Amino acid sequence: MPKTAKVYLVGAGPGDPELLTLKAKRLLGEADVVIYDYLAHETLLSYAPQAEKIYVGKTAGRHTLPQPEINALLVRKAQEGYVVVRLKGGDPFIFGRGGEEAEELVKAGIDFEIVPGITSAIAVPAYAGIPLTHRACASSVAFVTGHEDPTKHESSIDWEHLAKGVDTIVFLMGVGRLPFIAEQLKRYGRLPDTPVAVIRWGTLPEQEVLIGNLDNIADLARKKGLKPPAIIVVGNVVKLRQILNWWETKPLFGKRILITRAQAQASAMMKGLQALGARCYLIPTIKIVPAKDRRPVDTAIKNLSFYDWCLFTSVNGVIYFRKRLESLGYDVRALSHLKFGVIGEKTAQALLAWGIKPDLMPDEYRAESLAEALLKDDLKDKRIIIPRARLARDVLPETLQKAGAKVDVVTVYETVVPEDKKEELERIISEGIDVITFTSSSTVKHLAKLVSPKDLVDLLDKVKVACIGPITADTAREFGLRVDIMPSKYTIDALIEAIANHFVQS
Repeated sequence: MPKTAKVYLVGAGPGDPELLTLKAKRLLGEADVVIYDYLAHETLLSYAPQAEKIYVGKTAGRHTLPQPEINALLVRKAQEGYVVVRLKGGDPFIFGRGGEEAEELVKAGIDFEIVPGITSAIAVPAYAGIPLTHRACASSVAFVTGHEDPTKHESSIDWEHLAKGVDTIVFLMGVGRLPFIAEQLKRYGRLPDTPVAVIRWGTLPEQEVLIGNLDNIADLARKKGLKPPAIIVVGNVVKLRQILNWWETKPLFGKRILITRAQAQASAMMKGLQALGARCYLIPTIKIVPAKDRRPVDTAIKNLSFYDWCLFTSVNGVIYFRKRLESLGYDVRALSHLKFGVIGEKTAQALLAWGIKPDLMPDEYRAESLAEALLKDDLKDKRIIIPRARLARDVLPETLQKAGAKVDVVTVYETVVPEDKKEELERIISEGIDVITFTSSSTVKHLAKLVSPKDLVDLLDKVKVACIGPITADTAREFGLRVDIMPSKYTIDALIEAIANHFVQS
C-alpha cells in the first residue's frame, strides 16, 4: 500500500534517547524526511536511516531557519508527497511551537498527527532527584516559559499569582533571564530563601545541577558560567535532591568512554555502560566482512561428514559459518553428527540460537583453555574444523595438530580497517575521553593503523585502557600502552563491571 503524504509533529523527549516513545521510533523508521531541532539527540537520527535529514535547530540568538520558513518547509515537503517527521525536543506542545506549526498545516490542508514526547519540564527534575510534587511540601506545579514571544507588547505571566499561588515553578528556556525571574518572584511575595535548582543538559551524562535560592542563584549561575540549555526549578521540593539524587551517583556518571568494537556488536556494550551513567562514543576500528576467498569453507561444508569436531572461537565465527552454510542450501541437519566446542558464553549463545548445544566450553575463555579441554580425549586422527577470522592466533590448531588431530582452519570472515572513521576518531580523542575499550587484538591493531602516523601512546597518554582479556591486553602492551582495566572473566558484561569498579575504587 503506497504511503500517503503526512506530517507528524513528534516529541523527541528531554535528551536521553531511551526516553523516546515507541511510536516516535516507529515513525522515524517510516519517514521520508526528518526535520529536526537542536535538542534532538543524534542517536535518534539513526532510527531513520533512509530519510532525508534537515537541521533547523534554534539556540538563543541563533536560528538556522526562522520559524515561518520552518512552517513553509513542512508544508512544501508534504505537498511534494513525502511522509515528514518534525522531530522536536521534549514535547511539541510544551513551549515547542508545535501549535504554530500545526496551525500552518491546517491552513494548507495537510494531514498531520501530534505524537507527544516526555517534556524536559518533568524529566529533567526527575533526573536531578527533584520530584515536582510531594505530599509533604508541594501540591501544585506550574510550567512557565522563561523566554516569551518578543513581539508581545507585555508579559502574559501573572507574577503575583505565580509567586504566591503555586508550590513548584518550572521555568523552561530561562537561564538568560535568571536575575529577572528571581527578582520578580521575590517582588511578588516569594521568600528570598526559597530553594532553586538550575539543571543543564538534564537526563544526559553531561548533566550539571546548581543549587541555590532566589537571593543568590543568579550570582551563582553567573560565576559558574552556566549557559543554556537548562531549566529552573523553584520550590521546597528542591531540598529533596539531597536524598533522592540517583542519576549523578551512578558509578560511571559523566565518564566519556570510547568503544572500538565492530558496530554490529557494540549495542549491548553501549547500553550497559550508558545505564551506569557513561557518555559513550562508538568508533569501530574494525569492520567485519565475509571472507573474500570462500572456496576453502565451501569445500569444508561439502565434506562435513568427514569431521568429528567443529570449534568456534567467536560469535562471528558462528554467524558467518552459518550464513555460508545456508547460502549453499544446507541447514542445521548437516551438522547433526558433529561435536561442538566454543570459547565464551556469547559464542555458546550464538550456537544455541542455531539450535545447537555446545559439547564443550572451558571455564576460561581463551584458546589455550579450549585446547587443554580437548586434549583430555584421544585426538589422534580426529578431524576438526575451525571456522574463524582470516587473521587469528594459531595456538589452538597447532596444539591440536601436535596431539595427532587433523585440523582444517577455514576463513569465514575478515576484519578490515574502516578508514572513513579516522577524522571522527581523532576529533573525539582530542576533545577528551576517560576510557578506551578494546575487545580483541584486532581493535588495538586497527586503531594504531587508523591514527597513524600519530603515536598511539602519546594519543592515549591520559586515557584509561580497558581490555577484555589477557590476549588483547598483551597486544595493547606490544604497542606500548598501559593496561589499566581487565576483568577476571573475559566477557563484555565483566568488562563493563570492571570499568565501573575501577572508578568506584579510585
